[in-house]
Amino acid sequence: MARKLTVVISQGQSANPIKRKLEEDLVTALLGEPGLELTVVPHLYDLAPDGTGMLCLQSVAGDMVVASWLFARATHWLLDRNGIRGQPGQTLLVQDESDEEDEGEADQSEADAKPRVIDTRPLPERRIYCLDLKAYREAQPYADEIRRIRNERAVQTITLLGLPATAAAVNSAEPAPPVASLQAIMAVPAPDASQRIDEDTARRWYPVIDYSRCTNCLECIDFCLFGVYGIDRVDTILVEQPDNCRKGCPACSRVCPESAIIFPQHKTPAIAGSPVGEAGSLKIDLSKLFGAPDALEVAVLERDVELVAAGRDAVGMQVGIPKRQTTKAAGPRDELDALIDELDGYSL
Repeated sequence: MARKLTVVISQGQSANPIKRKLEEDLVTALLGEPGLELTVVPHLYDLAPDGTGMLCLQSVAGDMVVASWLFARATHWLLDRNGIRGQPGQTLLVQDESDEEDEGEADQSEADAKPRVIDTRPLPERRIYCLDLKAYREAQPYADEIRRIRNERAVQTITLLGLPATAAAVNSAEPAPPVASLQAIMAVPAPDASQRIDEDTARRWYPVIDYSRCTNCLECIDFCLFGVYGIDRVDTILVEQPDNCRKGCPACSRVCPESAIIFPQHKTPAIAGSPVGEAGSLKIDLSKLFGAPDALEVAVLERDVELVAAGRDAVGMQVGIPKRQTTKAAGPRDELDALIDELDGYSL
């Protein structure tokens, strides 16, 4: 018998009646649907790693749909950092961004050639579908997409030793070992057909690493002076002390050369995990060419503000500046340099 599809609805942080209505409408639309196990949890970003909500999600072994008020990319890697891992499931709610991809196609090909951390991290075959609740004002598109995913899983079959087997059954491999202990997970009941997890949460602020982009350059650990980052047993970067992060500060994401650091609650979409700003694509902000500070300058200023607020001395450009910045002048000139020279030649 095929495993039921687990559907997780992550509630917003505020009591906004519009958001609450969308959440409740989605629960109502899916309640009693065959083949679904429905679970409502507090906001994913605020869940404690050893709390009831995260332990419940860690106990799910099969495919999962997670609807939250975060960009899909942020949701996927937020789950990953808590040991809830799987292949990204493709959804029809993702907007077509072919124009964005074409713009930086040549640069993206070069970027894809770089080794990424994810290349060394085998993932279970199960699928995790992430839906962004900010995309639509009504619950119907989400309910329809969840039903489509359920039906797609039901009809996809393969032949195994001459016998048909549902793709859902094949994709039910256990996820990578979770952060929490196995004993703690076993103490949490498996999700039933419908349940709501009640957990006291407080708003949090910490970075999430997208390992499909991260090259483990370790520039973030050099730049951050608050002890947020560390390395694991195989010298791979990780967010070791998330609660050391200074609330509202996204400085490390600005210096990451691959745009691999996400702050899901930041007001800037590219920092919050939107699909825009793919690593390697050439996007020029003309305001920066005419005197506005670049990302590194902004990051240094943000870091200094937080250092002073913590009773420490500002360090400016003296500490943790990315190596690529210190050697940039001696390096070969690129297309951006040529473009700037061309703009300088105009009488503006």
